[in-house]
Amino acid sequence: MYRRAYALLVGVTVGMLALALVTAHHLDRSFVDPEGFLGPAWARGPLLILGALALDMVPRALWYSRLDPRKMWPIVTERWRTHWTRDRIVLVVLGVTSFYVTYVAYRNLKSFLPEVLGRDYMFDRELHQIDQFLFFGNEPAVVLHSLLGYEWIAQLLSSVYLWYLPLVPLAVTGWAIWSRNISFGYWFATSQVLAWTLGTASYYMLPTLGPGFEYPWLYTDINNYDTGTSGLMDSLSDARSTFLYDDLENAIQGVAGFASLHTAITLLWALMAQYTIRNRLVHWLFWVNFGITIVATLYFGWHYVADDIGGVMIALISFYLGGLASGQKFDRQGRSSHPTTTTSKIPVDTVSRSSS
Repeated sequence: MYRRAYALLVGVTVGMLALALVTAHHLDRSFVDPEGFLGPAWARGPLLILGALALDMVPRALWYSRLDPRKMWPIVTERWRTHWTRDRIVLVVLGVTSFYVTYVAYRNLKSFLPEVLGRDYMFDRELHQIDQFLFFGNEPAVVLHSLLGYEWIAQLLSSVYLWYLPLVPLAVTGWAIWSRNISFGYWFATSQVLAWTLGTASYYMLPTLGPGFEYPWLYTDINNYDTGTSGLMDSLSDARSTFLYDDLENAIQGVAGFASLHTAITLLWALMAQYTIRNRLVHWLFWVNFGITIVATLYFGWHYVADDIGGVMIALISFYLGGLASGQKFDRQGRSSHPTTTTSKIPVDTVSRSSS
């Protein structure tokens, strides 16, 4: 049923991995496993799957058993039987694994950018001029700083911008495990892999550093406030210098402006929520997150306006191609075929048998 989704998901993942390995060999660089908030990539995938499995099972068992140990195991086994089908398990393992392999390849290819294209082959000046034209001769950052101010707004924008980092793997895992339709899980995973791949291609098509790195004096006022985003930018700047000048074997740099994957991925989340989740509050949360993220990219100097436009295009293309591969109809309620969960919320028969 999901041959096209399998083929696209695995094909793109293998292609990204092969390209990263070949590039690393050509440059005589190490293929690096970048650290994340749960440790190295090989550990993050299993930890997320096991953690999500526990989050799915444990609260359900505690709630429906009313803390009666005799009723917990039947509830767990019933959930495993009705929800954790073979199709669901394949989706979770394949989706999470493909995402992590693609992400590690993305990080390495992004790191190799200055060595492949040269350190001076940048288009910051051109994109900066476009920004000034769009803002009638003004700097987008200065306009936003004047309109929004500093202090609490800087902390808010920084928090939303940084929340993206742990939410990326959590969203992939969550959609694979809890999507009400198997095809929605493949839609999400395939779209994610496509977005990170297209984002990598955009870095090489139009390489930039971003305004915060190229024109740091525009953000001096922001640097007077201690935000996590400012700290992250300093960290990335130091890592780039280490990569370029210290020639450490496992050094990795992560500076690339066009296109904005923060914009692409947060828009992709909002679109997926709109089409696959029925809760309006969730829709609003993801759309607001997308809007705040765009403002943050310009406010802190991560991206130019063109970067955000490029990110929107990446999201739309990935969303559409992932939908085609997973057989979506793109209606407001989503596709209703191939349900994988039972209609009853409580395994009544199982619980009653265990308590008799």
